[in-house]
Amino acid sequence: MDPVNSANHSARRQFLQTCGLNFGALALGHILARESPAAVSPMAPHQPHFPAKVKNVIYLFMAGGPSQLELFSDKPELRKYSGQAPPESFTRGRRFAFLKPDAKLLGTKETFGRYGQCGMELGRLVPHHQKIVDEVCWLRAMKTDVFNHGPAKMFMNSGFQAPGRPSLGSWVTYGLGSESASLPGFVVLQSGPRGPRAGNTLWSSGFLPTTYQGVPFRGKGAPILHLDTPPGITPDGQRDFIDTLGQLNQQRVQAVHDPEIETRIAAYETAFRMQSSAPELISMDGETQETLALYGAEPGKPSYAMNCLLARRMIERGVRFVQLYHTDWDHHGGDGADLEKALVKTTTETDQASAALILDLKRRGLLDDTLVIWGGEFGRTPMGEERGTVGRDHHVDAFTMWLAGGGIKAGHIHGSTDDMGFGATEGQVHVHDLHATLLHLMGFDHERLTYRFQGRDFRLTDIHGKLVPEIMA
Repeated sequence: MDPVNSANHSARRQFLQTCGLNFGALALGHILARESPAAVSPMAPHQPHFPAKVKNVIYLFMAGGPSQLELFSDKPELRKYSGQAPPESFTRGRRFAFLKPDAKLLGTKETFGRYGQCGMELGRLVPHHQKIVDEVCWLRAMKTDVFNHGPAKMFMNSGFQAPGRPSLGSWVTYGLGSESASLPGFVVLQSGPRGPRAGNTLWSSGFLPTTYQGVPFRGKGAPILHLDTPPGITPDGQRDFIDTLGQLNQQRVQAVHDPEIETRIAAYETAFRMQSSAPELISMDGETQETLALYGAEPGKPSYAMNCLLARRMIERGVRFVQLYHTDWDHHGGDGADLEKALVKTTTETDQASAALILDLKRRGLLDDTLVIWGGEFGRTPMGEERGTVGRDHHVDAFTMWLAGGGIKAGHIHGSTDDMGFGATEGQVHVHDLHATLLHLMGFDHERLTYRFQGRDFRLTDIHGKLVPEIMA
């Protein structure tokens, strides 16, 4: 910056102040200027430990805990004994969030059918899943350790139930970098009546440099606030400012080796590039009416369907990890949380678009190297919970998730649960095992993808986790 040119100095100072308040907090950096030979981008694509089956991830997070007993797991014996107390052998040693000791078994009122060559059970509330039943791998005996929402969401995302650890998306971008030159490597999209419990800790980079944390995009209006150029700043002046500031920050990086300075450099550069890339991303002008109808998406109307379509568009543009959160699947019973109207509303909002995403990725040739994950933080109990109307409590010992895409065995049903749905009888997959397997599909040995912090090498799976080869193609 030329100190002699006071007018230019004042304009640049104004831009600096605005960027310091907005751009730095905005994206926390994701791409360095790739044309700068002096810069080594922390988000440049990296090689994994071995050839990967997957290069992009879309994680459809159903926040609140979908009821596997209404959607994916028909239990005739549970209906037979509905209203009776469960045998002590089923409940001994298990912990529940809210159930009272006298809670009775609750058989579902939903009807089920078997679909596809794999013969997967599906309830009537997810009819569009019938179209993808042989495209996905069904994990019917998932297990987690944590039965309250916020900690359970953190556990599913980071392998730990308290804040401070990096999320799955952060580990992936730390390990692989990103192929996008103009968008963040890790993007978060939200829909539903409110944000997920535990908030931005779910996409935090923890002790990793903040360049790897998730960047939330808004579903309406500007995708990210404060992205516009401040008044009075020309494109050439803005480019000059970013280049100059980047050079000064690079000198500081070389002096103190602070990765957060690299994050700051990346924040300015990414924001500059996103000024053109973000509006193009959210514009649906290039999408056909057939594609919009497939998802059930309406341009200009924020929704889970629109977020699924945006997720596809993001991975087409090189974004490494896209995570969608949709609330509210927490059906305990009571007003707006019953297993009838409320559950119907939530499944109606998500069923069509979830299936459409798989179908759309496949027909575009994107499913081969994209991994799609669907699931919540836990499932729901075989016992009912009375809160004016009957719902179900949180259940950690047996719930359903599904995976689709690169390296996944399509049309495969993995695991089973007992006749009442209390626990696994075979094929149990713990959260740590899921994380280990997901990293393997992306080319990483989960025991070797580490980051040294406070004198210790940390990893996503901590000291746990084993691969589940039965679900891999």
